[in-house]
Amino acid sequence: MSSADEILDIVDENDEIIGQSPRGEAYARGLRHRCVFIEARDARGRLFVHRRTPTKLVFPSFYDMFVGGVVGAGESYDDAALREAEEELGVSGLPRPTLLFKFLYDDGAGASWWSAVYEVRCELPVNPQVEEVAWHDFLTDDEVERRLEEWTWVPDGLAAYERLTDYRAMD
Repeated sequence: MSSADEILDIVDENDEIIGQSPRGEAYARGLRHRCVFIEARDARGRLFVHRRTPTKLVFPSFYDMFVGGVVGAGESYDDAALREAEEELGVSGLPRPTLLFKFLYDDGAGASWWSAVYEVRCELPVNPQVEEVAWHDFLTDDEVERRLEEWTWVPDGLAAYERLTDYRAMD
């Protein structure tokens, strides 16, 4: 099954399930669904950053400071966060990611999804999926900040990063 055929729960503005749709159709029709964003840091506190492969359905070859993806039909945010983190980092036995907050992402052009933001510490050697990740490294916060203006970032990940920065500043 291709990623475009994966079945997603379609949700309303309150994150209540109102139907289901294949992923490709949900994207094409701008149907609101659910996603998870997991900030993964290594034992030294550096952030996992990667460039998506050119074959990705959405935002091919863009950089991202989160691992994550869509929540499958009938799947919880928490289960999706662990599954996506382990898949994209190429590890097993990762601690369960900690939910920080949720927000409704809207790009202003018809794309909208509920986004749950998590954090996890990954002290295991990573081996990212070659189908998902073209390049990766663990970067310091200062290095990420320097790259924000230089690299093309996935817009939803950038929105999540800005919200996470604000969230942490309020703590």
